[in-house]
Amino acid sequence: MTSDVQGRALAMLNRFAQADWPDRLKLRKPVEKLIYSGSRASFRAAAQRAGQASKTPRPVNADDLFDLSLSDEQQMLVDMLEGFAREVLRPLAHDADAQATLPAALLNQAHELGLTYYGVSEAQGGMAGERTTLSNALIAEALGKGDLSLAAALLVPLSAANCIRRFGNAAQQSRWLPAFVGEERAPLMAIAVNEPVPLFDPQRLATQAKKRGKHYLLSGEKCLVLRGLDASQLIVAAQTADGPGLFIVDAGAKGLQRQPQPAMGLKATSTARLLLKNVKVPLEARLAGEQFNYQGFLDYAALAWCALAVGTAQAALDYVVPYCNERLAFGEPISHRQGVAFMVADMAVELDAMRLMVWRACARAEQGLPFQREAYLARLVCSDKAMQIGTDAVQLLGGHGFTKEHPAERWYRDLRALAVMAGGLQL
Repeated sequence: MTSDVQGRALAMLNRFAQADWPDRLKLRKPVEKLIYSGSRASFRAAAQRAGQASKTPRPVNADDLFDLSLSDEQQMLVDMLEGFAREVLRPLAHDADAQATLPAALLNQAHELGLTYYGVSEAQGGMAGERTTLSNALIAEALGKGDLSLAAALLVPLSAANCIRRFGNAAQQSRWLPAFVGEERAPLMAIAVNEPVPLFDPQRLATQAKKRGKHYLLSGEKCLVLRGLDASQLIVAAQTADGPGLFIVDAGAKGLQRQPQPAMGLKATSTARLLLKNVKVPLEARLAGEQFNYQGFLDYAALAWCALAVGTAQAALDYVVPYCNERLAFGEPISHRQGVAFMVADMAVELDAMRLMVWRACARAEQGLPFQREAYLARLVCSDKAMQIGTDAVQLLGGHGFTKEHPAERWYRDLRALAVMAGGLQL
């Protein structure tokens, strides 16, 4: 087991060594340090599991109850991805939004990052352990600082891997997960939950899955499916006789139609609409792990969108502070005006509240504790405050905020998606 973990870490390091973008972005040293550190951590974790029969929660030191510091591995992961977001995603964001497409070169660079390894368990060749929810949130937050739309698009494969690892049975995991950590680009599986109905409730799905012998027949309509046009498979949420279920559907299945559905934001994700008319899928295509929990599936999705919103809101705050300090009006920086200073301060306060709510929910999920309430509150706070931060960023830039010369208007449009998206991503 330990040799397998080391071998996977060395394979990832070899992929980075062959890539040229870390040198171009001066990220070679941090990347190599991250992989080296991650391999050591995985080795230690594997050794501990081999020597311990029980899986008891780690002891909590009363003096560390409010210690929010990240581990060395998490901090290096954040530093590396923030550099990638700053140097790669941010420069591509404007054109990707204008052209409503995901740059092909970016997909190759994202593959070299190996993000899907964090969605696949060690048994299947990945690096995901029992405590990966917060690390996944940190990945989403760091990428969100570059651009929310591009980040969401890049997280689709990782989300599918998380979904199958968490809710699939052993046979489904063995069939699908190894491809996410292979040498070739990970398969693109889009997650389809949203439906085009007023006040859509993901707990009351109009899409139906009716059991017929050794198959299910899926009928219904899905909307706002991230990268739905490019996906080779789709994870579709549908109502069954025994409650909501998730089904892996081949994108070329008979009776399935895909149409482009341009939206106000998230343009780089190429959102699509799906039409399903008696689409036949085998019984084994339904995710049926022992731990399947549809509400948990929705909660992990909510936290993924919240983490992206935290990153984008942080980018907005980091952008407006120097602008307000440098923009002169009546002979002094506009940040000297109380109306401006208070608005910036409110942005910072609400952003910290958003981040703490998300991290708390992730921490409870990692410990195996109930986290539905925390995920709901995080979604509630982030939906409201992220939109307010986006609005204030546009307002603080004045007329410039209304133009595409500055990224604030794009952040404003993308952040609005938080209130309407259900599913699509998974931490």
